[in-house]
Amino acid sequence: MKKSLVAVGIIVALGVVWTGGSWYTGKQLEGRLADMVAQANAQLASTAPEAGIQLAYQNYQRGVFSSHLQMVVKPADGAKSSWLKPGQTIILDENVSHGPFPLASLKSFNLAPAMATVNSTLVNNDATKHLFELAKGQSPFDISTRISYSGDTASDINLKPLNYEQGDEKVAFSGGEFKLDADKDGNVFSLNGNVESAVVNAVNEYNQKVQLTFNNLKTEGDSKLTSFAERIGNQKVTLDKLAIAVEGKELAVLDGVSFDGKSNLSKDGKNIDTSLDYTLDSLKLQGQDMGSSKLALKIGQIDGQAWHQFSQQYNGEVQALLAEPGMMDNPQVYQQKVTEAFFKALPLLLKGEPVITVAPLSWKNSKGETTFNLSLFLKDPSQATVAPQTLAQEVDRSVKSLDSKLVIPMDMATEFMTQVARLEGYQQADAEKLASQQVKGLAAMGQMFRITTQQDNNIQTSLQYSNGQVTLNGQKMPLADFVGMFGVPNLAIPAPQGETTPAPVPTQPPVGQPDPSANGAQ
Repeated sequence: MKKSLVAVGIIVALGVVWTGGSWYTGKQLEGRLADMVAQANAQLASTAPEAGIQLAYQNYQRGVFSSHLQMVVKPADGAKSSWLKPGQTIILDENVSHGPFPLASLKSFNLAPAMATVNSTLVNNDATKHLFELAKGQSPFDISTRISYSGDTASDINLKPLNYEQGDEKVAFSGGEFKLDADKDGNVFSLNGNVESAVVNAVNEYNQKVQLTFNNLKTEGDSKLTSFAERIGNQKVTLDKLAIAVEGKELAVLDGVSFDGKSNLSKDGKNIDTSLDYTLDSLKLQGQDMGSSKLALKIGQIDGQAWHQFSQQYNGEVQALLAEPGMMDNPQVYQQKVTEAFFKALPLLLKGEPVITVAPLSWKNSKGETTFNLSLFLKDPSQATVAPQTLAQEVDRSVKSLDSKLVIPMDMATEFMTQVARLEGYQQADAEKLASQQVKGLAAMGQMFRITTQQDNNIQTSLQYSNGQVTLNGQKMPLADFVGMFGVPNLAIPAPQGETTPAPVPTQPPVGQPDPSANGAQ
């Protein structure tokens, strides 16, 4: 009898502890909601100001073991433009299971203590009804998030299969699984996942039936915030196959697409080193094998503080554009001004004197491989103490040195142009003959203008630059003479106001033009 009473007492005690713990953690979570929403809105404002959206929560109902609320995405207060229409909202239903042992976790046999688990689903409204149509009336996704007592989160994102067909429009999506982990401050996160396949049928502006399909999309990535408030990390995206067809005829097929980008801090924590590796195993256009390509790009010594200043200036310019009345009604003008803002802020990135390397950019087919290699060392123009008077002086403000080389195997180029001619409707024999003429003509023209050389059945060109001197295919010349080869005069750089611009120094005439000083010309 006493043992039974003890057992009952233990069960009651555990129940009290669990109930009290669940009530406490539910209240603790409620108190942190405002901070979490404010943090998310700060991230949106800094990383995607053009979105013009903000996050809020409503209808919070706290119970002992669980709570319920709704997260609302809506147009940002005071935004001149937004991804959402005025009054439009996207709402997520959030069902919260309190810790220390959330019931939702116990169902999946996860016994580790946690503050809460949250199940998120989309609410069907005017903004999202089309997605519900695709998902046969169900939420197109659900998200299960586990919140630790430290505030870190781990989310499993399940994208539901979608099937929709109406007339010539069709969407068939296999669904996907993604995992998102983030620390409590949102400074560090990782995202990994995959989608097996998708098919989209639509009609283009020419009333043609277009079909887009892809298979086995995978992504792996992580990111962290640096001391200068910018993100670095790694991102890899691979795709087994992407196909585009028009009116039932195969237009393009890309096999083995991969993007692998990395950015890391230097040992002193001041500079960012980045790299991008891209590969395409095969490209076929209308059944013609066009070959494969790859790119290895590295950009080193990007000053971290300068990168932050660049981001602040550029994003500020974009926000100012978005605030201009009617700007978003003219996409061409908006894009032009955004491009101008980018190049206006670009000199800030030269502060660390970055180095750009391409080794290589290539295109390969059954007959050979064309390669382009580049090494470019840049300088900080703000360190120049003398105003430039010539083109060479202006270039030397920003360029320390350049070294590049292009090699085109003639057999490879002929094969490539043969495939292009086949796409244009030529028969094989005629296509080969035309391609051979085109490549030989290109080689002859390059040699005539001294731009390329021919060696070992390759069309080659090499270009180096440093301190106002250009070396083109082994021939040295001043920058002014190199520019003159293309019929561009050696223009003097206008002096700042109040200074006198010296007269341009005479240079050699462009290739193929007579020297005006010859034959006694005065």
